[in-house]
Amino acid sequence: MRLMVEFTTEPFELDTFPEHAAAARRVVDDAGLDVSVGPFGTGAEGGAEQVLAAVAKLLKETLDAGATRISVQVSVLGEEDGTP
Repeated sequence: MRLMVEFTTEPFELDTFPEHAAAARRVVDDAGLDVSVGPFGTGAEGGAEQVLAAVAKLLKETLDAGATRISVQVSVLGEEDGTP
């Protein structure tokens, strides 16, 4: 099964790339997920176990790096075409 996680970390900072956002990006990159960055959040896709392990690590590491809120949505993707 393939999953997609979409997440946003706060507080938002317009002038800099906050450490909590950098930590989140490192986690999904290190997990080997397919990452896409959008204007309101980041999406990452991969196998179910891979994504779920990354979500747990993402929550811990972004909170440790100063995030005050983390919004997370996990979706099951279709097996063949990668769509929810």
